[in-house]
Amino acid sequence: MGLKPIAIECEENNYFYIPKFKIMPQSYSSLWVHLIWSTKNREPILMPLLKTDVYKVINDIANDYEIYLDCINGVEDHVHLLVRLRTDQSVADVVKTIKGNSWEHFKDDPDRYVTWQDGFAAFSVSAGHVKRVRSYIYNQEKHHKNKSFSDELKEIKQIVKSQK
Repeated sequence: MGLKPIAIECEENNYFYIPKFKIMPQSYSSLWVHLIWSTKNREPILMPLLKTDVYKVINDIANDYEIYLDCINGVEDHVHLLVRLRTDQSVADVVKTIKGNSWEHFKDDPDRYVTWQDGFAAFSVSAGHVKRVRSYIYNQEKHHKNKSFSDELKEIKQIVKSQK
């Protein structure tokens, strides 16, 4: 059982015929995003014990809100996440959910108080580069032995520009 092709007018008296075969029963996406944000005023508060707790809380939030969190890591003043968005998720909503709920979790504990800078960086990642970005995130401590957060962002932006 096939459907007849439909005609779509595009310019004066020109038509493209687009055959329709099957209607997709569900939505699918492969939208990978590398997210980065810093602590408020880039304060170096994410020491090893707190960092572990923060990452666990972020992972729990991601699970609770059906956000596919592939990996997370960072250093004392910022975090990197690799997420895959569903068709009904936006980058801004995912970031707002994770940052807001993680702040909410720690806000009443003065020894583990975590607050985030308002902004964030988001970079699209092609499926073919997911492993490379994952490795980059896993090796954050190594990257930051000789590189500041500011320098890192400049470098990532330069890489993105060169890929256009």
